[in-house]
Amino acid sequence: MDNININQAPIDPNVAIIEIRAGTGGNEAGIFAKDLFRMYVRFAENKGYKIEKLSPTSVKLNGKNVYALLKNESGVHRVQRVPITEASGRTHTSTATVAVLPKVKKVNINIVPEDLKWEFYRSGGKGGQNVNKVSTAVRLTHKPTEITVECQESRTQGKNRERALEILNSRIYTEMQEQQVKNITDLRSSQVGLAQRPEKIRTYNFPQDRITDHRIKKSFGNIKKILDGNLDKMLKEKFKKP
Repeated sequence: MDNININQAPIDPNVAIIEIRAGTGGNEAGIFAKDLFRMYVRFAENKGYKIEKLSPTSVKLNGKNVYALLKNESGVHRVQRVPITEASGRTHTSTATVAVLPKVKKVNINIVPEDLKWEFYRSGGKGGQNVNKVSTAVRLTHKPTEITVECQESRTQGKNRERALEILNSRIYTEMQEQQVKNITDLRSSQVGLAQRPEKIRTYNFPQDRITDHRIKKSFGNIKKILDGNLDKMLKEKFKKP
């Protein structure tokens, strides 16, 4: 394939793909990941964006400049709170990782079909008999980099395959930007995901009802309201950073 000029991003600024994964903290990390997923979905609903759920922890948003607005949400989010299963009332610390990906034009990245591993399984989520009884859910792995994406919300396997390829294009392009390479073959699989995700960007402290953004060194109150999708104040503050 031709080399890609990573400084001229062939992306759609009006589309953002958000992936959320539980980190450290066991079951509480999984619950926190779901809380973050709901937060971004509620934010999109408040803004009137088009929402397309791809899996229980990933969503595609369509709206004016949505990628530019949310791209800096990528990173590690940390929560400090007492889990509902904690009998002694101790505060636990858990994490979840957020990745905000752009929609990349397919012509810019030529993924070799032989490098793809497709797996199909039955969706465990809602969607009617077809989704639950037929293997419509898709897990797609790019073998050279071990990047894996999943899509299961559509009723048809074909649609989920299409969405999985779109996300894979976005993930690979983002990794190429992070590693500063111009060709897929130059990607170092050992570095995939390391550049953008280890940074702890935000802490949600429930005992003190405070969210701290560590990049701008500023805190915000009323966690419940923010987790209900009211992110505007935090996002505006973030963009003031030089």
